Amino acid sequence: MALNADVLIVGGGIAGLSLASLLAGHCTVVLVEAEQELAYHASSRSARQLIPSYGPPAVQQLTNRTLDLLRTTEKDHNLQLLAPRSFMLIGSEQDVAERSSGAMTAISHQEALSLCRQLRPETFAAAGIDTTSVGLDSAALIDHHRQVAFGAGVTVLTGAKIHSAQQLKNGWNVGAGAHAIHSAVLVNAAGAWADEVAVISGVEIQGLRPYRRTAAVVRMTGELAPGTPMVAAADDSFYFRREGAGALISPCESVPSVPEDAQPVAADLTALLHRLNEATTLGITSIDRAWTGLRTSTKAGLPVVGFDPEAAGFFWLAGQGGYGFQTSSGIAELAAALILGEESNVPLLADTLRPTR
Repeated sequence: MALNADVLIVGGGIAGLSLASLLAGHCTVVLVEAEQELAYHASSRSARQLIPSYGPPAVQQLTNRTLDLLRTTEKDHNLQLLAPRSFMLIGSEQDVAERSSGAMTAISHQEALSLCRQLRPETFAAAGIDTTSVGLDSAALIDHHRQVAFGAGVTVLTGAKIHSAQQLKNGWNVGAGAHAIHSAVLVNAAGAWADEVAVISGVEIQGLRPYRRTAAVVRMTGELAPGTPMVAAADDSFYFRREGAGALISPCESVPSVPEDAQPVAADLTALLHRLNEATTLGITSIDRAWTGLRTSTKAGLPVVGFDPEAAGFFWLAGQGGYGFQTSSGIAELAAALILGEESNVPLLADTLRPTR
């Protein structure tokens, strides 16, 4: 199939879908996804938590903007996307102090124990709480972006892995699966495969690297009460939160990986269960299901958003790391403004995130 578009988006995760739904109605958009379904990789393996105090200042700014936009989306479309769920850090005095920023405030040892009764008091010395943190229904958000995009005429092609891209004077000719697409703008929202897409396109890479991050839903003898915060170790050794009658847990590992359909490593999960049963009285007995996603980051730890300085019409939308959902609406708003040639609400942020050489 031969197609023409103003904007071609490569990647059907939360980044690509958020942008497609914003651009829809303003220009002709085609979105291609290598997998047979949208949001298959990192976007389907999220912790589903938006934490305004998490990440560097630019990420925190994008998170707060995303929360504002999502609350507007809830109101305008009669959706329930967000739910209150605080985020608590525990650890040594130094680790908690170094990780506390933005909306995070210090609380006493006793206050932390009252918020999560399953913590063993001897295993941490300090704590901080972010009460502005919320839980996210990520599946509902993905579905909303999909419906908006489809409703506004966005062409979505799945099972269409990009295999060729040629820069022309008036745009790009791209081969994706069995499709040939001409587009004025080529958006690289390919997640862990973003640098590979750059190589195919003859564009210098940004040094993006995928890292493994595993999570599991477990059964336990204890029970986390409704309203219990998500709890994370300030040394990045674990996090856990209530998930129905059980808990969602993670070893918070950050292991370099090749772009792939990552799968859990049994030894990582065994070590995590041991660590959590030492630090808490959750009494984890079994794993219901486990999964691993890839968090793709630059060396600086910031997303890359903007037109490539050397390849005209090539737009980077990658490197969100572990901040994909929590920055998605803010980043999409910024990207759409840059692509449409409109004035950005955050010009300094655009400079901070722009691709460099």
